[in-house]
Amino acid sequence: MRLQGKRTEEPDVNLTPLIDVVFLLLIFFMVSTTFERESEISIELPEASGKQVENDRQLVEISIDEKGRYYVNKEEVINTQIETLKHAIKKAAGDEVKPQVLLSADKLTPHQAVITAMDAARQLGFVNLTFATSAPTN
Repeated sequence: MRLQGKRTEEPDVNLTPLIDVVFLLLIFFMVSTTFERESEISIELPEASGKQVENDRQLVEISIDEKGRYYVNKEEVINTQIETLKHAIKKAAGDEVKPQVLLSADKLTPHQAVITAMDAARQLGFVNLTFATSAPTN
């Protein structure tokens, strides 16, 4: 007499529900995560002696870093073309006809970048231009 034992079947693990849970977690984290792009503009101003000017008009600040990238009111301009810069300046000025334009350029900024910013302001009719400097350290 032969004894036939029961065949033991290998346990079958279904991974589909586990993969579904992992994908749901991935989607949840992708949707709920916020990305914040903050960057500091590092500008080393040239030195000069003088008094700070007080003004009650709308202020449009044009900053230029050492690589010649423009920032209008601390928001980076997407490229260095004069038309794009003019559009950003006009947007920052809003309804002000003759705003005060403050030009802050790093001391290592290419001269052409400063001239381009001045020309963009002039083409928009903004002639009240002030240069930002830092006080000399003695």
